[in-house]
Amino acid sequence: MDLQNSRELLTIFLGLILFLSLLSSIWRRRSTRTRKAPPEASGAWPLIGHLHLLSRSKAPHVTLGEMADKHGPIFTVRLGVHKTLIVSNSEMAKQCFTVNDKVFANRPKTLAFEVMGYNFSVIGFSPYGSYWRHARKIVTLEILSAHRVDMFRHVMELEVKAAMKESYDIWLQKKNGSEKGVTEMQRWFGDISLNIMFRAIFGKRFVSDGKHEENERIRRVTRELVDIAGVFAVSDALPYLRWLDLDGVEKKMKKTAKEVDVFMQAWLDEHKRNRNLGSGERKDEDFMDVLLTLADKGEQFAGHDIDTAIKATCMALTIGGTDSVTATLTWALSLLLNNRDILNKAIHELDTQVGREETVDISDLNKLECIQIIIKETLRLYPPAPLNLIHESMEDCIVGGYHVSTGTRLLTNISKLQRDPLIYPNPLEFRPERFLKTHGGIEFKGQHFELIPFGAGRRMCPGMHFSHQIMLLTLATLLHGFDIITSDGKSVDMSEHVGIINVKASPLQVILQPRLSTHLYDEI
Repeated sequence: MDLQNSRELLTIFLGLILFLSLLSSIWRRRSTRTRKAPPEASGAWPLIGHLHLLSRSKAPHVTLGEMADKHGPIFTVRLGVHKTLIVSNSEMAKQCFTVNDKVFANRPKTLAFEVMGYNFSVIGFSPYGSYWRHARKIVTLEILSAHRVDMFRHVMELEVKAAMKESYDIWLQKKNGSEKGVTEMQRWFGDISLNIMFRAIFGKRFVSDGKHEENERIRRVTRELVDIAGVFAVSDALPYLRWLDLDGVEKKMKKTAKEVDVFMQAWLDEHKRNRNLGSGERKDEDFMDVLLTLADKGEQFAGHDIDTAIKATCMALTIGGTDSVTATLTWALSLLLNNRDILNKAIHELDTQVGREETVDISDLNKLECIQIIIKETLRLYPPAPLNLIHESMEDCIVGGYHVSTGTRLLTNISKLQRDPLIYPNPLEFRPERFLKTHGGIEFKGQHFELIPFGAGRRMCPGMHFSHQIMLLTLATLLHGFDIITSDGKSVDMSEHVGIINVKASPLQVILQPRLSTHLYDEI
């Protein structure tokens, strides 16, 4: 009798669970139907979604910006099989990176992040989890802290002045001839940033004189890595076609990743040999040394191989600290050459605050207000990444009153957001003075969502302070040290070539003529 009663109770209990589960399922379905989803852009095709709209001659952020004009500041597109949320104004961005910051802290597993990011070991490309949190903490506290950046102030100053001296020597060689020395500024800015990053990370200079074959290979491979990372891969949109490698992108990525790893491994091995040969307490001289010291103390990288984590971190710092700096400085100089009145104001400030009998150093930067707002306005008009690196939601959330489901990808159209006419009057015009007057309180440190060139929230760029210092010092030194004219005497073409980093489509070629006392160049 007891056994029969027990069976009856068990049957009733199981039936009740089944009934409640059925009710819950019905409720969830009804709830999902009643939740308001963001509007989807028109023009999608079967299978590929909106991809055909992004493969035209316009840059993706421009096309998505035009869609925002039609559909509003929040809408979705389908990039192959992936639903992607596009946000295009500061209010939507704020909701994504404050209330929903943790929800969108993940990175999707894309081909570039896997193949060229040491299987998602590069901090900027890693999925949200214990490895990313630990690596981010190490980079923020041990490598890119304000104290550590200050330790490399002398490196920044030496490298900028070395470039200044080299340009002066070229001018001396050609000043009595009919031929004027033409400088390609992308390369000039790129060599400065590469040398600073190489010395800070690896403890060595990147010599750019065309005679060092290895350095030219490094330059080429670094450029290829950034370019290929910004290329659309068919398999990212249609993962089931990856095995075919229809566009050949995976093959190129593997080749580039292998070349990059050859250099990274060689530098890591060199550091290990130097440490083994040293005696006594070793002083950390560069970022790779810092990471090796942490490894010697038993630091673990959440299941990742130590050597791989070190190489991935150093690669991220190298790429992040060179291309964004080079692109921003190139855009800044281009804008100044097309706006001579602003250029003249910057030069007047330098002559007043520094004088022609001194060279610029980092201690001068705080009093160079004009240089600061020029960089800020440049970052507004030409953010290094017009589309923020892609995020992915880890759970359902609400953005702008719309329901966003788990697994939805997120692209923030930073370029569109920072050219919002409701926030910035005449948003397409280069007006640095706006950051002294109407927009004086806006900073780009992730707290003011009207200006987020380095991103915002947990995944914003950790090297922002380091990069900003390099930008300010390099631009100030260049404008202080040389009169600058375009090589053809014409205005600068401002056409964009967009991958992961937004760079000028055509080279910026100028003629540099010394404007300081001669002895200053000789004493460098």
